[in-house]
Amino acid sequence: MVLSTKGGLDRVLAALADPHRRRVIELLRQRPQRAGEIARAVGLNPPALSRHLRSLRKGGLIVESHPEFDARVRVYSLRPEPMADLKKWLEDTERLWSEQLGAFKEQVERGR
Repeated sequence: MVLSTKGGLDRVLAALADPHRRRVIELLRQRPQRAGEIARAVGLNPPALSRHLRSLRKGGLIVESHPEFDARVRVYSLRPEPMADLKKWLEDTERLWSEQLGAFKEQVERGR
């Protein structure tokens, strides 16, 4: 998922807006984990966690897989691309603001 696509940035930011979902992202940074492990670590019941995982999947931040030995087991892992795209967007935005503030400072100093 590329953030420049319509709604890509909005989906990522909406998915990251909730503290429980950010905690899930932090957990998955360590390693892929099963839904039950995530639920215990985050302190949510399975239906609540399921809603958060769905939001993270829709945001493109995580993927779900099933091990060959048991298709009922769901393992979640991070997709690095959306976070890298978000980081680039933030860096571009920061650069724009720095340029704008630098130009403003130069204008003020010339006016003295």
